[in-house]
Amino acid sequence: MVLVTGATGILGRVFVLELLKQGKEVRATKRPSSNLKEVRASYRFYTDKPDFYFDKIQWIDTDFESIESLQEALKGVDEVYHCAAKVSFNPRDDKELFKTNIEGTKNLLYAIDSTKVKKFLFVSSIAVLDGYNEAGMMDENSDFNPKLQHSGYAISKHLSEMEVWRASAEGLNTIIINPGLIIGSGNWGSSSGDLMAKSALPVTFPGGTSYVDVRDVAKTAIALMAKNTFGERFIISSENYKYQKISDQVRQAEGLRRARIIAPFFLDLAPIIGTLLGWLVPGLKLLNRSNVEAVKSDSRISNKKITDVLSYHFIPVAESIDFHLKNYLSDRE
Repeated sequence: MVLVTGATGILGRVFVLELLKQGKEVRATKRPSSNLKEVRASYRFYTDKPDFYFDKIQWIDTDFESIESLQEALKGVDEVYHCAAKVSFNPRDDKELFKTNIEGTKNLLYAIDSTKVKKFLFVSSIAVLDGYNEAGMMDENSDFNPKLQHSGYAISKHLSEMEVWRASAEGLNTIIINPGLIIGSGNWGSSSGDLMAKSALPVTFPGGTSYVDVRDVAKTAIALMAKNTFGERFIISSENYKYQKISDQVRQAEGLRRARIIAPFFLDLAPIIGTLLGWLVPGLKLLNRSNVEAVKSDSRISNKKITDVLSYHFIPVAESIDFHLKNYLSDRE
């Protein structure tokens, strides 16, 4: 039995589907308020048998603040894919980020102590990476630097990783993956599911980041678990891509003019505006230095380790955007 946490999210649902395709028995955590109809509907984008696979899922309501609830979810489980997390870059959500991401991971690992779980994979993020190698790329050795300014989300993922490394040192077989910005279908308007709508805005940013298709994240993670690559971390990335290129592709498909790139000068002023007026307009708190630096900079992320270990060929970003954008537009009609 395999347990997937955060199974209603844009990534967790695809983990579940890929595992079911491999004939695995899958239990999936959810909240009592989770929208399972939306998850079922999204499966039509990934398989020609959406209902067949969806009906195989063993859903279980799970409270990550309750060890008893987690132990109930873990009964009979020998593998765990921990995808459950809150994603936000708004400082007002920091308390919830720490509670959900750090405490939730800590509680899950504590609950696992008394079970027969043999394998544990944790989904982290490239947001925790700091520093470049000799080739000018971030890789698996780009350790989090606490002296630098980070978003609450990045801090929460870093501290969650520390809990996983602790469990690894105590004998649990663990793997950490650090995906780039995930491109997927469904869960529109939430976290990575909001990518298409945000990319259609009339303005974009000068920087860029690493992107990866949700299907590639699920397939590589499952392959890493099958290969027993324990005690290691892997960056899961297809390509480094400019925000403008994503914007151009989305806006062209919608028949819109190219977006304007926000000038670095105005981005430099943004943290000052956020500090002065954030108390009056809460949304302006997003204009903090770490968020602004993220959209200004051109992050260069290496996927050499994962491609070497698995000989894996990722879906090109342009192809991934095209696939999921069509799904987004069809759902919007």
